[in-house]
Amino acid sequence: MPLSTSLLKSSASRLGFAACGVAPAAPVDEAVAERFRHWIAEGNHAEMGYLANNVEKRLDPTLLMEGTQSIVSVALNYFPAQQLDAAKQYEFAWYAYGQDYHDVMKARLTTLAETLVADKEGEVHYRVFCDTAPILERYWAWRCGLGWIGKNTQLIIPHAGSAFFLGEIILDRPFTSYDEPLPNRCGICTRCLDACPTGALAGAHTLNAARCLSYLTIEYRGEALPAEASRVMGNCIYGCDRCQQACPWMRFARPTEVAEFHPKPEFLRLDHAALQCLSIEKYRHIFRGSAIKRAKYDGLMRNVKAAGNFEKKIR
Repeated sequence: MPLSTSLLKSSASRLGFAACGVAPAAPVDEAVAERFRHWIAEGNHAEMGYLANNVEKRLDPTLLMEGTQSIVSVALNYFPAQQLDAAKQYEFAWYAYGQDYHDVMKARLTTLAETLVADKEGEVHYRVFCDTAPILERYWAWRCGLGWIGKNTQLIIPHAGSAFFLGEIILDRPFTSYDEPLPNRCGICTRCLDACPTGALAGAHTLNAARCLSYLTIEYRGEALPAEASRVMGNCIYGCDRCQQACPWMRFARPTEVAEFHPKPEFLRLDHAALQCLSIEKYRHIFRGSAIKRAKYDGLMRNVKAAGNFEKKIR
């Protein structure tokens, strides 16, 4: 018996998801698969080797769980109500202001899945993902009708912007109805491409991670940042939001109502001096349960040093 699409969407809304859709599970479009393989072959994933693993599963989500028939995609808003003062503080990517999104999203996704399968005849199998499995999240968000993939490779939700975490549920049941993909509404705009400080966005929908400040300040494990990154990073020491800040659709962004994504007072009080002398004990206290720990203490302090060197040069 099919699962209820109306129950899915009403339950998702009640759990605080800003958007929700569902699509039949199938291999991704061949053109998309070919672009992904080419992207990997060209080394655009930099040192993120995990992106080159399990390629067949990434391109065919039915391989992630036996009997998969449907894919649910949801979006959870993280746009901050209060932002750091760039004149006094180093910048962090918006998504890292609050608690680690993996934990928050997984809990809500599990609740949503359990609501869907409650009291159903026969056992319903499902799995939940949030940046935790080889699946093309933005592609499936598009296929599920949440938005379109912008030229900056971010999913853009109409009249809402791109400051959203994405999550998925795969299930071995069909739904009563499925959603349709939305057309791309970027038009001739290239503001995101023009805003990229390192040229990581080499063209529309083309990201070279090795040049991206977000990759370099979070995932890159080198002892020092590349000279070009240090030269253009400015005040930003964790991630980079410049391509989405430049997007005209971000004028519709509204502050998140998800309490877990509201920043701690200690985080909001961090100024240049506090971060420049941050001890590992203080780091562990302030960033406990935060996605910022992805960069590790040594990586964050490397970034602070690089940003400090930039400040000295412009004085």
